Amino acid sequence: MKINRLNSIIILGLIAIIGILIAQLLWTKEAFTLEQKKLSQKTHIALLEVAKKLYEGKSHELPAQNPVQKVANDYYIVNIDNDFEPDILEFYLKTEFKKMNITTDFEYAMYNCQSDEMVYGNYISLSEKGKGKQSVYFPKHKNLVYYFAVRFPNETSYLFSSMRFWFVLSLALIFILLIYVYSIFTILQQKKYSELQRDFINNMTHEFKTPLSSILIASKYLIEQNPIKEDKKLHTYTDIIIKQSNKLNSHIEKILNIAKSDYTPLELKSEAVLILPIMEETIQNIQLKYPETSIKIESPLDEYQIETDAFHFTNLIYNLLDNAVKYCDSKPEITIRISTENQTLKLEFIDNGIGISSKNISFIFDKFYRVQNSKSNEVNGFGLGLYYVKKICNLQNWKINATNNSKNGTTITLSIPYKK
Repeated sequence: MKINRLNSIIILGLIAIIGILIAQLLWTKEAFTLEQKKLSQKTHIALLEVAKKLYEGKSHELPAQNPVQKVANDYYIVNIDNDFEPDILEFYLKTEFKKMNITTDFEYAMYNCQSDEMVYGNYISLSEKGKGKQSVYFPKHKNLVYYFAVRFPNETSYLFSSMRFWFVLSLALIFILLIYVYSIFTILQQKKYSELQRDFINNMTHEFKTPLSSILIASKYLIEQNPIKEDKKLHTYTDIIIKQSNKLNSHIEKILNIAKSDYTPLELKSEAVLILPIMEETIQNIQLKYPETSIKIESPLDEYQIETDAFHFTNLIYNLLDNAVKYCDSKPEITIRISTENQTLKLEFIDNGIGISSKNISFIFDKFYRVQNSKSNEVNGFGLGLYYVKKICNLQNWKINATNNSKNGTTITLSIPYKK
C-alpha cells in the first residue's frame, strides 16, 4: 500500500521528535554523570584539606597515600592516624565544603577506639527541613584506627536541583511530543470526517439528481399540454415547479463542484481576458434573473486586460452580484467601481443590501457560512458562493476583503496585480 505525502510527513516528524527526545535524554544522563563526578572531585578535595588541617600541629605527617576513599556514591571515609576532636572536625568540614561550594546537607561519624564502633557525629543541615535528622547506620571499616566518615543523604536530589535546565528542556520536549501526537491524531480524525463528509455530499447530491431530473422532464412536458396552458393557475404552479427544480439543480451542481475542488485542486487556464465584456454579459444574466436590479459600472478607461481563467472569472463576478441581490431588502442597486493604484487593479462591488455585523463580516468567505438574520432565512443557498470566490482569488494570489458601507450595504473589493 502506498503511503501518501501526509502520512510520510507525519512519520518523519514523529521519528525526528522521538530522535531529538532520545538524544536529549542521553545528554541529560551524561550531564548527570558529569555532575556526579564533579561533586565527587570537589568532595575529595574538601576532605583532603580537612585531613591536612587535622594534621597541623601534630608530630605525624600526612601519609603519602590519599587518605580519602569513596565507598559509595554518597559515602566517603577519611583515614587519619591522629586523634581529633568532633567539634574541630565539624568546623573544618563546614569550612571546606563551603569553600568548594558544596551546599547539600551532610552527616558525619567517627570511629571510637574504646567501643570499637562508629559513633554518630552530627547531621549538618542547610535548611530547616533537614534539622533533627540522624543517620541510622555507619558501617565500621577494618584496618583503620583513627578515621571519620561522611555521607550525603540528599546527593541525588542535590544533583537533580543543579540540573534544572536539562530537566526543564527534557520536559519541554516531552510536552512538544505530546502536542505533536495530539495534533496528528486530531488531523487524522478531521481528515477522516472530511472524507466521510465528502462521500456523504457526493452520494446525497447524486441521489437527489435522479428524481430531480425526472421532475424537470415531467414538468416541462406537463407545461406544454393544452389543458395546463389554458388554466392560468395550473400553468403558474407548473412554472414554479420548473423554476424551483432548476434552482435546486443549480445548488446541487454547486455543492458537487465545491466537493470536487476540495478533493482535486482546481486547475485554472490563464489567458489574456478583457474584463468589461465579461462584466456586461454577467450583468445581463443577473438582470434577466432579477429584472428589478440596477447595476452600473464606473470605469475611467474603456477596457482593462488581465491574466485569468475566463470561465472562473465569470463565475466569480456572477456570484458576487448574485449575493448582493439576494441580501437586499429593497430595490437592488449595485455599483462596480474599477480603479488602478500602484500596479494593482481594484474592483469594488458596492451594494445597498442589509449589510453584515462587524463580528460576522470576517466569516462570510467560510464554507457553508451564512449570516444569521431575518433576510438570510428567506434566501435559499448553502453559503458556498463567497467561499468559491475566495478560493478562486487564493489560487491566483488575488486579495479580497469585505467592508460595511457608511450608510447601508457592503463593499467587496478585489485587488488584482495589474500591469498596463
